Amino acid sequence: MIRVVIADDHPIVRAGIRALLDPEAEIDVVGEAQTGDAAAELARELLPDLVLMDLQFGVDARTSGVDATATIRALPEPAPYVLVLTNYDTDLDILGAVEAGASGYLLKDAPPSDLLAAIRAAAAGESALAPVIASRLMSRMRSSHVRLSARELQVLDLVAQGHANTEVAATLFVTEATVKSHLAHVFTKLGVTSRTSAVAVARSQGLLR
Repeated sequence: MIRVVIADDHPIVRAGIRALLDPEAEIDVVGEAQTGDAAAELARELLPDLVLMDLQFGVDARTSGVDATATIRALPEPAPYVLVLTNYDTDLDILGAVEAGASGYLLKDAPPSDLLAAIRAAAAGESALAPVIASRLMSRMRSSHVRLSARELQVLDLVAQGHANTEVAATLFVTEATVKSHLAHVFTKLGVTSRTSAVAVARSQGLLR
């Protein structure tokens, strides 16, 4: 039996996923969460085999899906596996989720059969990447184009949201000097000289939402 927790902030989405999973004899939905914090807490309490995780939980959410994934994967063994189910396919999202320990990454427009197959694979500890995500990762590995690290993408994403360097530093628990260093590397890699230009180029290349 695969015990699953569904983490998504939209009730209709959670209901739709549950309706898809309930008829499956070997899958048991044991809980639902509408925030990243709630997902991590349920994972700690229920110790499911798998958490089906969205990445974005609304503008007021304190914890992202990536942060919740890292928290869940850091639980004592056997920690629940995490399968990301989201609308986002930027480098920021994909790399963040993979580095946080997600076993799989699926987009919400995937066919139901693909979701069921991914759940079974991820719960068994196997990699379960949507074809478009796997292709993007392979292209990134083979490409000679600009590559920003996951931390550089995090810094640039916060800058894109309008945060000052001091705010970025506080959010990521690093020094302001570290933030400036990351931005300097970003500017060099992207061939720009300003924060605005860096954000624009990153978005045009699919690095940020």
